[in-house]
Amino acid sequence: MYFIRMNKPTEIIITTWARLLRANNASVSKVECALKKAGLPPLAWYDVLLEVKRAGKEGIRPFELQNELLLPQYGISRLLNRICNAGYLERFSCEEDGRGQSLVLTTSGRKILKQMWLVYSEAIELVVGSKLTTKEAEILSRLLKKLI
Repeated sequence: MYFIRMNKPTEIIITTWARLLRANNASVSKVECALKKAGLPPLAWYDVLLEVKRAGKEGIRPFELQNELLLPQYGISRLLNRICNAGYLERFSCEEDGRGQSLVLTTSGRKILKQMWLVYSEAIELVVGSKLTTKEAEILSRLLKKLI
């Protein structure tokens, strides 16, 4: 891999980068703490359960989920095993590929997803909503979209 030689970042760009990383770490940490305090699974479980829910009754294949969440294969396999063992997901053999599996949300998975959202949404409001006006949030959202 090689990089195209460009100008070095300015001090404000470096400061912005560092603040972006700190804001992300602090925000995720606060959400994780809120979930843990409520006796709920970690945030990564929420992301998995939400994507499986979005897939609908047909379910989603693990490799599709991996692509959606941008997690390495080894990480997603262990994570899915833990979530399945907790009873929140079920695995089914795929009709078109006998070796493949699909994941679907169980009734317990739907319930825990709702419980997690209640805590998660409160944490989002605490971390972002209570600190930014609607206008500031719109501006920040547009700026972050440019980075994505």
